[in-house]
Parts: sequence; C-alpha cells; structure tokens
Amino acid sequence: MIAATVEELTPIIGTRPACRVLGASAATIYRHRRPPEPEAPKPRPTPARALSEPERQQVLDVLHSERFVDVSPEETYATLLDEGTYLCSPRTMYRILAAHHGGVRERRNQLTHPAYNKPELLAERPNELWSWDISKLKGPAKWTWFYLYVILDVFSRFAPRRKTRVMFPGSLCGRG
Repeated sequence: MIAATVEELTPIIGTRPACRVLGASAATIYRHRRPPEPEAPKPRPTPARALSEPERQQVLDVLHSERFVDVSPEETYATLLDEGTYLCSPRTMYRILAAHHGGVRERRNQLTHPAYNKPELLAERPNELWSWDISKLKGPAKWTWFYLYVILDVFSRFAPRRKTRVMFPGSLCGRG
C-alpha cells in the first residue's frame, strides 16, 4: 500500500521526498523495484574423507551378505570390529542403506499405545455426582493462609459442604 503510493508520488516529487513524507524506507522501495535474482543452490562439495563408490559398494555387499542380512548395522559393526575389520561407522551404514533402498527404519515393531479417551462424567439428577476442591486463600497477615474445602454437586452446582481451616490437616483429605 505504501509502496504503491510512493510509486505514484515519485514522478511528481521524487522517491526520497515521497518516502520521507510517508515514513517509508527508501531502501525498501529500491529493493522492491529490483528484487534479487534467485540463486541456484551450489552443489555441496564431497568431503575428502568420504567413502568412494567401491567402498560404499563393499559396505552394501557386507550388509546384504547371508551372514549379516538379518542383523542391524550396529551389530554388524561390532562383529566386524571383533574380527579386526573396520569399514565405516554404524551411522554411515544406515546412510548407505537409506541412499540405496530409500527409507530404512528399525526392524523391530514399535508398540503403539491406544488412544486415551478422557473419562467424561454426566450427572442427570442432584446428589448423583460430586466434585471437590481445596483452595489456598491469603490471610490477614503476611505468610498466613486459609484453606477452603468445598464439595460441589455437579448437577446443581450447589456447594452442600464447605469448610475453612487455618492449617492443612491430612484427616480432611482422607489421609489419616
């Protein structure tokens, strides 16, 4: 909106005076006139320590061999290390498998917990369902509190019982 107004005023009074009058930044107007050209993403250089293609194929051959076909890359890595052979890290084995096969996931089935349904209580008449609450109220002096115990009838929202105490005795909460 402001940019359009600046463009209308530019032939009359110029860009900078129009920006000053409207409180817009001149740099913003100039940037909108000539947006930067989108740059193509540069290819990422291959690290010097990356595995060559024959080494990657060797890792794939080991992972697909009869001996390691049903074993995780971590277990393959540990077994090969025990034998004195180091091909690559377990994470690199996962990367090579993911690049070759698409998605690679953990082979064991993950448990899914059933959706939890929050319990819903319904009262259809008085004295059928009650609820309770304990609230802490400030007292008349500093560091003094009153505890308000309330029992509510859910249907009528009537408080048949309420009690105020200075202390918080466990006997009122059913703790002995």
